[in-house]
Amino acid sequence: MPPWVPRLLRQIAILIVLGLVAYNLFTALRGFLVLLLISVFLAIALEPAVGFLAKRGWRRGMATAVIFAIVTVLGVLLTALMVPLVADQVRKLINRAPSYIEQLSSFLANFGIEYEGDNLLSAITSADQSLQGLTTDVVGSAFGVGSTLLGTIFQGLTILLFTFYVTAEAPKLRRTILSILDRERQEDLLRIIEIAIDKTGGYFYSRALLAAAAAFVTWVTLKLIGVPFAAPLGIWVGVLSQFVPVVGTYLGGILPVLIALLESPQKAIWVVAFIVAYQQVENYVIGPRITARTMSLHPAVAFGSAIIGGTLLGAPGTLMALPVAATIQAFVSTYFQRHPLVQSALFDEPDQGARKQLRTGRGREIEGAEPEGTA
Repeated sequence: MPPWVPRLLRQIAILIVLGLVAYNLFTALRGFLVLLLISVFLAIALEPAVGFLAKRGWRRGMATAVIFAIVTVLGVLLTALMVPLVADQVRKLINRAPSYIEQLSSFLANFGIEYEGDNLLSAITSADQSLQGLTTDVVGSAFGVGSTLLGTIFQGLTILLFTFYVTAEAPKLRRTILSILDRERQEDLLRIIEIAIDKTGGYFYSRALLAAAAAFVTWVTLKLIGVPFAAPLGIWVGVLSQFVPVVGTYLGGILPVLIALLESPQKAIWVVAFIVAYQQVENYVIGPRITARTMSLHPAVAFGSAIIGGTLLGAPGTLMALPVAATIQAFVSTYFQRHPLVQSALFDEPDQGARKQLRTGRGREIEGAEPEGTA
């Protein structure tokens, strides 16, 4: 046997053992690593605001605390506005469910469709009783509720703690990491960090502006239509439509439509029309003007990124997917050289003027053509 064969086999065995150990460690620490990844992402998102205050003489710890306080107050205010609203409207919906079912049965009867509303009403009643029993059982299990709540609070505090220290100690942390690399690698990593901060901060900046615009316009429109709770509903639509990728607009619009439906079907129709119209205005007028200076992604790329992020990390991955995709896009455009394209008809795309001339020419040909069957 050649002398290098045993050495190769030992190296392969060591690599397999190290791989298994790394896999088991990753599996065991996956929850913690996800929390750490979320913290790093939030720290990158807060970096522009903290850096803005730090350049004006603020200490980074104080600047981070102020930004944390602002975000916390906004989150608590949104929760305080939405929880009573949702509870009140759900109660109204349950109380009015029998009348809605009877109206639906009468409406379907006009088209020759016989629909027994009593069956659905009995199903809703039984489901409501089952839900009440389930709620009683869950509340009765105080230890289970306490452990779940305690775990959630612990995860939230862990994220906040890591985010605060990563943001406040960001320059020192960067110096510590980059000191183990040579000069060329330091420049490359610094460029990547700058791109990540720019794109992630730009994402939240653009989303915040679009959310404020959507909240204001929704509040004014719901007020004019006569839908109650216009202010909290406007905030709800603004936040959900901008910070939940792809389907946020539709999820945010369900609650205003439902509340308007409790008032009258006509108001619900007006709310649906407004949501659809505003979405088009935002997509083609407001959104491009804001994202052109911050972060612009093709809709297909954004949709695919949200699906991949949600598949890998759930809801946090969906939220982080768009800025991560924008960072990768900026990195590729920075480091990958583009070359002139060869001549090919597959690259040609007629401009708007050529299309108009083509349509005009075809119209003239049709006007000048003689009627069929005449000599």
